[in-house]
Amino acid sequence: MSEVDDAIASARASWSRISDDRTGAIVPRAPSRGRARQTQAIGKRLTRIVVADAVILISAMVIGWIAPLGIGGAMLVMALLVAATMLLAVWPADRAPTPERLASVEIKGLPAQTERWLEAQRPALPAPAIPLVDRIGLRLETLAPQLARFADDAPEAIEVRKLVGEQLPAFVKDYEKVPASLRTTPRNGRTPDAELVAGLSLIEREIGEMTARLAETDLDSLATRGRFLEMKYRDDR
Repeated sequence: MSEVDDAIASARASWSRISDDRTGAIVPRAPSRGRARQTQAIGKRLTRIVVADAVILISAMVIGWIAPLGIGGAMLVMALLVAATMLLAVWPADRAPTPERLASVEIKGLPAQTERWLEAQRPALPAPAIPLVDRIGLRLETLAPQLARFADDAPEAIEVRKLVGEQLPAFVKDYEKVPASLRTTPRNGRTPDAELVAGLSLIEREIGEMTARLAETDLDSLATRGRFLEMKYRDDR
């Protein structure tokens, strides 16, 4: 087994140990970014259901003031309430973009769209890859405001798009094409799970380095202004 495979095995063993103590009790876990997003999605669904049901009830009341609904009308209102509730309960709160969409979205919106797409892939990824998904999400959130000042055809924007909007989705999709039964089978010294973990780790580091490079101009400007303030106001005392 390779070092990455060993790391995955160790992570899985640790996960098993913290999941159950010696008595079999479940050990509480801190909520992950994925769980927080699921909570947000549930909140959005509930909000849409409440709004839709309120609209139906208010409309029924207005119509009832004009003309009595009767038993048939009341049954129709109930049917509409049930149908709206069931439909909105299963309808996705936020539809994730497709990889094709990521390739053409404006650069200022690319980090957020890529994060939504990556979150949607979470169920298909192995447990050791989930912390990397969380870290990439944080990296993308940091990167987003930096890209707001670049045009889509700027060299910096093109570099980010190739990694975030093209290479990352293509890499994850290549992994998802591998049959689940083969993802833990070594090939050329490394399993597909290990390949995924290693690749996501590399992408996460590269996004961090891009963020640092994009911040160099702002850091230089801050340092220059700081020296100017020191020379102008400290020496005048």
